[in-house]
Amino acid sequence: MSQIVGGCLCGNIRYTCEAEPMMMAICHCKNCQKQTSTTFSILVAVPKGSLNIEGELSAYNDQGSSGQAVIRKFCDKCGSPIMSDVAALPTMDFLKAGTLDDTSWLKPEAQLWCDSAQPWLKLDDDIAQIAQNPPMD
Repeated sequence: MSQIVGGCLCGNIRYTCEAEPMMMAICHCKNCQKQTSTTFSILVAVPKGSLNIEGELSAYNDQGSSGQAVIRKFCDKCGSPIMSDVAALPTMDFLKAGTLDDTSWLKPEAQLWCDSAQPWLKLDDDIAQIAQNPPMD
């Protein structure tokens, strides 16, 4: 993959990133379910500061299970969630994969917060399943 490119539904927000993803995961936490209005959020973690964002993002200050801030950034015109800034993981920015222009390369390697997953949802058993957050070594 040469570049990560995406944006919001209305086109007000566009982003690019030259860095390789640090992680790709499916998050089943209740806050991601509420933010996306669906069963989970697919996240692409990139190195902090590697995103080039065009357009003005709005922010909602949320709180993660660690008690630390999760700043959820979105387009204030169409409401598309674009990324999250997670204080407990200060070296990464988390893109919402639904905003990617091309998802053909996307391959989540873990499912997080499986304790909160919808019971009727069945995903690939080959993707690692973690009950809550992954261990922070």
